[in-house]
Amino acid sequence: MSNEQSRREFLTRTTTVGAAAAGFGYFSSRAVAESKSPGEKLDIAIFGVGGRGASNMNNVSSENIVALCDIDERNLAKAAERFPRARRFHDLRRIADLDDVDAVVVSTTDHTHAAASVLAMRTGKHVYCEKPLAHTVHEARTMREVYRKNRGKIATQMGTQIHANENYRRVVELVQTGAIGAVREAHVWCNRQSSQNPPPSGSRDVPGHLHWDLWIGPAPFRSFQEGYHPGNLTWNRYWDIGNGILGDMGSHLIDLPYWALDLQFPSTCQAIAPPAHPVIYPTKLTVIWEHARRGDGPHEQAVKLVWYDGHAKPNKLYGVDTSGFGIGILFVGDDGLLLADYGRRSLLPEGRFEGFEVPKPFLPKSAGHHREWILAAKGDPTATLCNFDYAGKLIENNLLGTVSHRVGKKLEWDAEKLCATNAPEAARFIRKTYRKGWDDIFLEV
Repeated sequence: MSNEQSRREFLTRTTTVGAAAAGFGYFSSRAVAESKSPGEKLDIAIFGVGGRGASNMNNVSSENIVALCDIDERNLAKAAERFPRARRFHDLRRIADLDDVDAVVVSTTDHTHAAASVLAMRTGKHVYCEKPLAHTVHEARTMREVYRKNRGKIATQMGTQIHANENYRRVVELVQTGAIGAVREAHVWCNRQSSQNPPPSGSRDVPGHLHWDLWIGPAPFRSFQEGYHPGNLTWNRYWDIGNGILGDMGSHLIDLPYWALDLQFPSTCQAIAPPAHPVIYPTKLTVIWEHARRGDGPHEQAVKLVWYDGHAKPNKLYGVDTSGFGIGILFVGDDGLLLADYGRRSLLPEGRFEGFEVPKPFLPKSAGHHREWILAAKGDPTATLCNFDYAGKLIENNLLGTVSHRVGKKLEWDAEKLCATNAPEAARFIRKTYRKGWDDIFLEV
């Protein structure tokens, strides 16, 4: 597509392409991205080039940036100043046109992460996708299954950059070497608060630099209002587009107990909050997941995982003052407690751990969260610790919390069948309805 092509011509083409997006007829014939030697550069397409997208683009700029996609012409023009030879377009479904691209970085809005990533994986491309991996439980499962079908052929990584930091690694080592004994509970919190202001009403003219219909993407159509765009702290609190604080920050914070405790799929999930608003995320939310026993070893017992956000954030847990931790994780073990955030960790009570010998590190220093993905794409399958197998389970767990809240019921979760056995009414939140032109992407899983 010529950069000078008119918006009308582009939208006409987009509609045609979208209508044809059914099954594998939409995908290119290129089955798998060609492997690269460590010395070769990947040819990368960036989907979403403003905000987090600009940061992610900068972190992979050691490779060849050959294509840029954004619904905002201003973002696209700014990115093109840096990469003037890169092709430019607006519709993420045009991944099928990128036969010469090895990999994509997805930094679009949350409700289009999975669409872009699934299309890319099915055309054999390596994928780095910002958190959260998906907008629904079903999308998270689809992301995981599509990746697993292509394991060994493509590299994936979810953008939870904190996973690469040294403090998280040391906490994982403490938990997994039994520093506080068998862990039976993990409590996670975030003090960020979601506004309950009503959503924008009425309609305004769409600014000339925005392709608004493409921004809406698979979500139910709504007229343009500045209250939706730009900024993830505006649109993120609306169910059609985001999943609030749990969907966002839960990706970073619940990541630590999921990793340290090697959690899989929960057996139950219960949200505690005011009655669900049909449109907006709550001002406070507590969620309790139960992860069933998986074996008979000392670290294989059932685990209760608890999340708190907004006004539900606790100031004291098990006698520990948590008021100075805006975000945090408290592991509760048989022999003590472990309190941590992104940069701090403490074994408690301090007197019990006086003279404690810290285990020798066994998790190697990360090459960098983006660098891990690049190395994996060039042939090191062990490089990405947040690949979509792991990340898919984490995000499925998290988003079940929003489903329980919206249904108003504790869920008995059958992971194999992807359903709440006691709440058939939860199905519409587990798997959503897509707009025409977007509705065939997730049919296979």
